[in-house]
Amino acid sequence: MSQSLTDITPTPLSDNAPPRDLYAGRRLAEGYPGLDRLALDKFTATLDAQADDTPRLERLLGRLNRLIDLDRARNIIVLGCGPRPQTVKHLLERRFNVIGVEPVPLFVESARQYLGDAAHVMEGAAERIPVPDNSQQIVFCDSVLEHVVSPSDSLAEMYRVLAPGGIAFITTTNRQRFSPTGYNGEFMFRFFNWLPRLLQESLVHHHLHYDPRLANYSQLPAVHWFTFAELCARGREAGFAQFYSLLDLMETDDPGVGGSRLKRWLINKLKRNPWLRALALTQRGDTIIMLKR
Repeated sequence: MSQSLTDITPTPLSDNAPPRDLYAGRRLAEGYPGLDRLALDKFTATLDAQADDTPRLERLLGRLNRLIDLDRARNIIVLGCGPRPQTVKHLLERRFNVIGVEPVPLFVESARQYLGDAAHVMEGAAERIPVPDNSQQIVFCDSVLEHVVSPSDSLAEMYRVLAPGGIAFITTTNRQRFSPTGYNGEFMFRFFNWLPRLLQESLVHHHLHYDPRLANYSQLPAVHWFTFAELCARGREAGFAQFYSLLDLMETDDPGVGGSRLKRWLINKLKRNPWLRALALTQRGDTIIMLKR
């Protein structure tokens, strides 16, 4: 594979290329100027263009209810809730006790305006969740773990705030996933997840300091890539004892499954055949549910 930075075709917020002399009179450590506002504008525009997420959330809650009793599990943390916390809003409408946690101050302000309520969004991070020990039944960590400074500290913090019997629902990057287009995640660079680690770090540096179009203007670009087995290992180090994928929680009568004989056959086989489950998780291993005993 041969590809240079000039081959990248991201979708910028404007047609203007990044200025060449970014650091005349500025320190390199200051990073790309105005990236926080660019990140908010880009992320908000992306969310506004997406379809209603309610059907997906309802399907997810139905599947999680097969693992734990959601009539009893009412306290929920949503990590990295973002500037348009649809998940928080939907869970509040379902009368869960939910708090969104967000590390970016501009996103916190926007999220509170979106909800019309400051009480349900707190500034914090996955490594420092601002709630007491053993106080939550569910932690949602949806497309967040790849962005954090320390995955190990983040998982340990999720374990701390969960009550026994609680779960951490995590979706993240999949290092083994193959996409025919080559695009996997936010980086506008084909086959990024398969690149050597040193080249990945150089692209992250280029994004943060010279051209934020490279990772869709993210202030905290995805820098961690996992396999399902690695997530299990990191979860055990944090104290979690049991691990599930969404494949484990699917049933043959689920929407989109019941009408297909092949899908019903595959679900039954995946649940009972460790070899097939392992093969499936090379491509579907970006979601894991960790259970605290």
